[in-house]
Amino acid sequence: MNSAAIGSRAPTEWSSSAMQARIRSRYRSERLFRLAGLGALLLAAAFLAFLLVSIGSKGLTGFQRTDVKLTVAFSPAILGIDPAAARGPNAQVVLQQANYQGLLDAAVAASVGPDADGVVSEGAWLRLREALMENPSLLGMQADLWVPATSDIDLLAKGILNKESPTGAVNPQLIREHKRLDAAGKIRTGLNTTFLSMADSTDPELAGIWGAAKGSLLTLLVTLLISFPVGVLAAIYLEEYAPKNRFTDIIEVSINNLAAVPSIIFGLLGLAVFLQFFGMPRSAPLVGGLTLALMTLPVIVISGRVAIKAVPPSIRDAALGVGASPVQVVFHHVLPLALPGILTGTIIGMARALGETAPLLMIGMRAFVADVPSGLSNPATVLPVQIFLWSDDVQRGFVEKTSAAIIVLLVFLMLMNGLAIYLRNKFERRW
Repeated sequence: MNSAAIGSRAPTEWSSSAMQARIRSRYRSERLFRLAGLGALLLAAAFLAFLLVSIGSKGLTGFQRTDVKLTVAFSPAILGIDPAAARGPNAQVVLQQANYQGLLDAAVAASVGPDADGVVSEGAWLRLREALMENPSLLGMQADLWVPATSDIDLLAKGILNKESPTGAVNPQLIREHKRLDAAGKIRTGLNTTFLSMADSTDPELAGIWGAAKGSLLTLLVTLLISFPVGVLAAIYLEEYAPKNRFTDIIEVSINNLAAVPSIIFGLLGLAVFLQFFGMPRSAPLVGGLTLALMTLPVIVISGRVAIKAVPPSIRDAALGVGASPVQVVFHHVLPLALPGILTGTIIGMARALGETAPLLMIGMRAFVADVPSGLSNPATVLPVQIFLWSDDVQRGFVEKTSAAIIVLLVFLMLMNGLAIYLRNKFERRW
């Protein structure tokens, strides 16, 4: 349309009924769009609240444990030890090898009753051994000790078993024993230190999350030590030094594609390379960290390149103008300014690695591990795999343990994302 035609067009009549109707229609569409966005946010918040309430209502009780009070007579005859040897130079060895299971059976029969099966946990003898080894003067004496109850007694004390179990599913004798012990003041519920300090167990009342949590920490440590320096150096090379040719184009496309590859593919790669080819230890944090490093590396490279590209060219020109070398420009000026974006991308990638399960299942980190790992080559599991194993268990006591482990995992994720926000705000620069 030429200028003459534009000049000859009649001016818009904003006061006409047709134009007012169009304006009202635009405002109506804008209000509907805002309401749709607000509704989406409210719906997402409702789902999040439902998730947190559902997990919290089931998982908070997992941080509590029920104990039963026993009167224990530390008889040398029942323990099968010589009192003189228990006070000699090898006292710890003698006390370590005593018959604590027989001592527990005698204490349960005396304190609870001869028909008290299912009241005290099978691992309660560990508490007796711990008490005697801490205080050898208890030998030949009598003491009151609180020992862990079974999972059914624990659920009865918390009021969970009566609510969730159908009529007749609970042993009536066990209910009577719980009421009798509760009336006698021999049952208490407190903080479950076992859950926070021990590893997995076949008994729900003795199962802990610390073994899986430490396995996750060791695995993420290996992942960070490998993926962060390699990813940052690769991002610097591709953005600052690599020539623009077909080879680098293929590398860039490959990195972008690797960021979208399903995580189980990296598990298959770790199985083939680290376990079968190099013969590394199965179910070890070292192998898990290497596998997750392969998965996290493309995310760090991409975020690092974006952060480096966001640094204004004037920073480079000014540094070169005062005589800095190209390496000094990158490491003294560009990299510190790009550090917030690099750290944010790295922590988000590590948070994704923390929640991964499929690649770790492929390298054997789903094994039952009853000990807390002490090194990178010891058998271990991680939090997501531990949650998966507990959710598949048929015992009712593992239901609350599963939700409690999810709470621990969510706390880890929130801390990592909070750290990413803090670092971004602390080192962020505006131009």
